[in-house]
Amino acid sequence: MKAPIAAFLLSLTSSTPVLAGAFVYVSNAEDGDIEMYSLQGDGSLLPGQRFKAAKLVMPMAVSPDKRFLIAAVRSKPFQAYSYSIDKSSGALNLVGTGTLAESYPYISLDRTGRFLLGASYGGNQIGANPVGTDGKVGEPIQVIPTARNAHSIRIDNTNHFVFVPHLGTDQVFQFLFDEKNGRLTANTPPVLQLKQGTGPRHIIVSSGNRFLYLAQRANRHGHDDVVGSKLWDAQGNRFSVRTTP
Repeated sequence: MKAPIAAFLLSLTSSTPVLAGAFVYVSNAEDGDIEMYSLQGDGSLLPGQRFKAAKLVMPMAVSPDKRFLIAAVRSKPFQAYSYSIDKSSGALNLVGTGTLAESYPYISLDRTGRFLLGASYGGNQIGANPVGTDGKVGEPIQVIPTARNAHSIRIDNTNHFVFVPHLGTDQVFQFLFDEKNGRLTANTPPVLQLKQGTGPRHIIVSSGNRFLYLAQRANRHGHDDVVGSKLWDAQGNRFSVRTTP
């Protein structure tokens, strides 16, 4: 099996605390397919089927209702492959493809599952696509030039604020999100500037929506640092930044 590049995604089709109905998906970039594993109670992975996609299939996102998996292909023509997820077996079934504006190494869905957001590391931009009730991705509705090396894109738990770390400029861009039409506008302030060399990459929002946790470039000891950014107010437009121990 030729798969030097892979992306991992966990889909929990059951809300129960046990791991029954938990599936892990791995995109094999060179092989151009997605492999499914069943997550066992002891934490081991049981290999399952492989599902065809295209060369350089990489980032993936699962819809909030766990009905669909969307995978971005980074070879031309840039496309999003949408699959329905069988809730019993975890099997994927291709339901359609849609056009992406650029090569996206990171994609995510808004909290409604109606819009796909992408960050382009090489294209220095972000984009938004609509997602239909059938899981299919529509034509891009917005493309926004940002700065060098947009690394990831995530939305907060209120579905109103979007954050985009930029590795090349040590910045986190901030946007307001309109969940009615899927469009983004700059927040105030539009950019959180970090110290030079921080290298922000991946970001997640805490369950209480009070903190952002940001993984940054490896430090001089060869380890990745994590920065915790506390939301200053309920509007989500002020930050204080601290580095975790």
